[in-house]
Amino acid sequence: MAAARGPYKKGLAKRAEILDTALDVIEQNGYSNASVKELADAVGLSQNGLLHYFGSKDRLFMEILRHRDELLAARIGTVPHAVTDDFAGRVVTAADEVANAPGLLQLTLRLSIEASEEDHPAHDFFTRRYENVREISAGALEEMRSDGRIPASVDPAMTATLIIAAMEGLQAQWSYDPSLDMAAHLTYLMQMLGVAETPVDVTPGS
Repeated sequence: MAAARGPYKKGLAKRAEILDTALDVIEQNGYSNASVKELADAVGLSQNGLLHYFGSKDRLFMEILRHRDELLAARIGTVPHAVTDDFAGRVVTAADEVANAPGLLQLTLRLSIEASEEDHPAHDFFTRRYENVREISAGALEEMRSDGRIPASVDPAMTATLIIAAMEGLQAQWSYDPSLDMAAHLTYLMQMLGVAETPVDVTPGS
């Protein structure tokens, strides 16, 4: 595929700048305080000029989440074979990343609920997002089971779905009570499910 050139290349660069800046603004000020106007001002555009790159406010925030997911995936790894290396640790790392960016968590929770409507612009995005995370997690657990690193009784697909559900439920609770230790609860769950290869002390107060 030919490299992007001219105005198209500049458009891609500006789009990337907007997404990087939006992540910073939301992390610093929270989702509720990150208006389209504030994001536009941060990158030197009018509100219409900003939305020109995405089409609508909903698509803008969807792309912000997609960009955040891509950056997180690059940090913790998403290739199934690689994910088997400290699977539980990668899950906990993902939870810690969320705890360090409460504004983005707020955006994720709100948009995921709104996008449950089939005609919402982000509906397909969240559908694929869940499918991809389940597929990657189940693939890693299947490989770990085949290697004898976790019990043969573990159902990879069901276990992956339960871990993802627990993570999202804990994130919702954490948004109300930041003292909740998501990492400890997730580690405890994975130990109970038999997929945390290295025992971790999750005794309260440890």
